[in-house]
Amino acid sequence: MSSSTSARDDDAPDLVCQIDCVHGMVDALSSVRWKRHQDAVMELSAHGIVLTVEESGCLQAKVFLKRELFVEYEYAGEGRERFGLSLGLFVDCLNIFSAPGHASAVEIRYPGPDMQLLLKSVDSQDACLYAEIRTRIPDTISWDYNFEHEGNTPVTFTVKSAVLKEALDDLEWPGSSIQIRMQPDPPTVVFKGEGHGDLQVEFPYYANTDLLIVFQCDREVSYRYKYKFLRATTSNIPSSVMKENRRTKVTIGRGGMLKIQHLVSLARPGMPYFRNIGGGTEQTSRIAHIEFFVKPEENDNDA
Repeated sequence: MSSSTSARDDDAPDLVCQIDCVHGMVDALSSVRWKRHQDAVMELSAHGIVLTVEESGCLQAKVFLKRELFVEYEYAGEGRERFGLSLGLFVDCLNIFSAPGHASAVEIRYPGPDMQLLLKSVDSQDACLYAEIRTRIPDTISWDYNFEHEGNTPVTFTVKSAVLKEALDDLEWPGSSIQIRMQPDPPTVVFKGEGHGDLQVEFPYYANTDLLIVFQCDREVSYRYKYKFLRATTSNIPSSVMKENRRTKVTIGRGGMLKIQHLVSLARPGMPYFRNIGGGTEQTSRIAHIEFFVKPEENDNDA
């Protein structure tokens, strides 16, 4: 199926792709599902699929599914195509194709006769499953987060994903804000929550490099963020990330824009892993990148 665009049938789909591990894709998409009813925008291109969700113009999340993650990926559309759909419905439909101990390969097509997103099992021995998801024109255009580093040195740290989730869970105060402060001397990251009292979590760099794996900061910075938005960045981290002891990268950009990056494996269980340059044991080509962007509260300033 490698015919040119000019020779295509008018009814032929723009995208035909197959994924062999539904569990991994569900994990990646569930990472950005912080509400039961949540709309998303899917963007298709020759490079892969990007799914974007956002809330209140203050929180945005993206799931990057590179074409290398798919067993097959053929895109015949022009440029980039965008459409809206229900994230919850998409995840629920994908779950239909997976069962404990087994997950059939799934073919994804777009568009269907009525602009649907079409799902079909392709290696099930007992039955062939189909699902159709109604799509729509996106209501809004995703806001431009315009993430830039402030100064010559990026202000960033890398921490184990499980540790970051635990810290944010501990800082919960109803309706509160969380202050994130980074300082170069001594190199420390501080999370501080305020409510009926104060609670502070510190990550000293030199005291435990297994906890705070990477630290880069040449000046003190401090910003506040709404707790509900911060918690959304870790509340649905899949258990596979915890079991594989993966890391999360946190960066504070210009104006306090917060960028949080997770990695979720889409490798099929039982497949061999390959050691990467950094010494980890992961298939670099079977990793979905998850990015969150959180705007700071307006009344806070850089320290």
